[in-house]
Amino acid sequence: MCGLDGFYRFNSVVNEEDVKVVKQMTSHLAHRGPDAEGIFHHGHCALGHRRLSIIDLDKRSNQPFTDHSGRYTIVFNGQIYNYNEIKADLTEYPFRTTSDTEVILAGYAKWGAQCLGKMNGMFALAIYDTVEQTLFIARDRLGVKPLYYYMNSKVFLFASEIRALLSAGLIPKKVSHTALQEYLFFQAPACPNSILEDIHQLPPAQYAYVREGQMHASSYWTFGATAPEQPDNYALAIKDVRHLLQESVRRRMISDVPLGAFLSGGIDSSAIVELMSQVEQGVNTFSIVFQEADYDESQYSDLIANKYATHHHKLLLSPQQFLEEVPNALNAMDSPSADGMNTYVVSKLTRQAGVTVAMSGLGGDELFAGYHNFKVWKNMKRYGFFMLPAPLRSVLTASISTSAEESRRERMAILSGSDGILTKAYPAFRQVMGSKLVASITRDKGKDPMLFERNGLNDGFGILSQYSIAELTNYTRNVLLKDTDQFSMASGLEVREPFFDHLLVDYVMRLPDKWKLGSTPKRLLSDAMGELLPNEIVMRKKKGFLFPWAHWLKNELQDFAAEHIEFLADRQEFDGDEVRKVWLQFKKNASAIPWVYIWQLVALSHWLRKNL
Repeated sequence: MCGLDGFYRFNSVVNEEDVKVVKQMTSHLAHRGPDAEGIFHHGHCALGHRRLSIIDLDKRSNQPFTDHSGRYTIVFNGQIYNYNEIKADLTEYPFRTTSDTEVILAGYAKWGAQCLGKMNGMFALAIYDTVEQTLFIARDRLGVKPLYYYMNSKVFLFASEIRALLSAGLIPKKVSHTALQEYLFFQAPACPNSILEDIHQLPPAQYAYVREGQMHASSYWTFGATAPEQPDNYALAIKDVRHLLQESVRRRMISDVPLGAFLSGGIDSSAIVELMSQVEQGVNTFSIVFQEADYDESQYSDLIANKYATHHHKLLLSPQQFLEEVPNALNAMDSPSADGMNTYVVSKLTRQAGVTVAMSGLGGDELFAGYHNFKVWKNMKRYGFFMLPAPLRSVLTASISTSAEESRRERMAILSGSDGILTKAYPAFRQVMGSKLVASITRDKGKDPMLFERNGLNDGFGILSQYSIAELTNYTRNVLLKDTDQFSMASGLEVREPFFDHLLVDYVMRLPDKWKLGSTPKRLLSDAMGELLPNEIVMRKKKGFLFPWAHWLKNELQDFAAEHIEFLADRQEFDGDEVRKVWLQFKKNASAIPWVYIWQLVALSHWLRKNL
């Protein structure tokens, strides 16, 4: 896990000032790679890299890394889990290291962009061809690792973080009105957008060639592309799921530095720890524990830690300590987010305990239909909900909403009017603020919430798989994965997610709906693990980080929040009077303004103040 950046000049070679820009961007990525720094420049391109050493700790594997011929140079962020298997097909290449970085470069030299299809991993990378004077960039299939870029008629800049790009001093700091509204609707700008108008994201599962003033992008994977034939019985399906997950965990345990796992005691993290324990005894596990019973889940994490004899680390955290970390977490944000505080805290404490790589159960809910809305959506489709008269639909849809009244009414209207089309209905499940509120506080009126990514939703998948794809390409990609990356890398911690192995994802997406929901949560996963997961874990009610945010924002954090709200109200993108009105309504305990609305505005304000 590292940080990368680069500068490509279209019509001339890079000069000394361009190299200084790359050095400046690279310095802003130091937290992502504390172990080594490198700069490369040749012809039209300059590359920068900060390294967090995970595989082959020798300095010969530092980046930018140039192949034996001198033609190709790479900067790479991530991990290729099957690099040894790929290396076995590259016998003609004279390897100088045992790193996955050199395997990527050798594979690209032999197969070009087709090397991406052979790679199993999380990655963002850039390769410069000194002969063709061409820049090649790529991102992993599910978007685990970020890659942002800026392009005009003269230059192309890219980096692992928005802040690094801004440090170049070449990019207009103009907020994107579309991305701003996406953030307010759904907690994050939607890929390929960023919060800034001129900075974009390379979408997952895409690569691009940059040359002659243009960027030519292509996709190299779609959901279900690698799935074998469907099994003809459930017993075979759960056997396959277990094997695929075992292999995913095994691959992700390759590391030359200390490795551990987040253990909340839920189904997902418990399954990962159990499978890790089959590969290696005495796994390091980490759990946040609390003295307050309302927050604490340690009885469940202790159960798994004891069952599999892990080296269990209980990281005691008080609500006051958590509260004190709020400014630090906000300072760590590369992109504004109202979520991810828990990831920041557990990552920081895990890294302080001496671990560099941590396994996470992220993705289990999306892959195995763990959210309640999977069942809601399937039942609506199955029992003819969309055949009912529209007024009756509106009454029934109230069951999916737990937010404020205005947002609830809008969700009901969206869902009722979707006619059973997921691309129209999905915002009803994931929308935070309602469109009327967003329109009132911003100066760019009239945008309706939309589903960001539609790919794969009409390719013969079942109802639940289509919902999984909607989750994976929207909320998971834009919120969960982004936050996991930015808040873990703030502490120089690499997080690996076995549930995002594309072979496992493709297989599960092709399984029929009838095998995915049952009497136990996440039926496929629970049955695949069998007796290895105690019933107390499978059937438990998850608590999570249920801290009293509403109380804090009206008390301990009130001055902090008020200062940020006032800053936002004075910005040109907002209607100041309406922003202040929302804040006053919240302080008066108005039910229409839940605390998450205020926290979204505070987080956005903090990012704008710090970065613009």
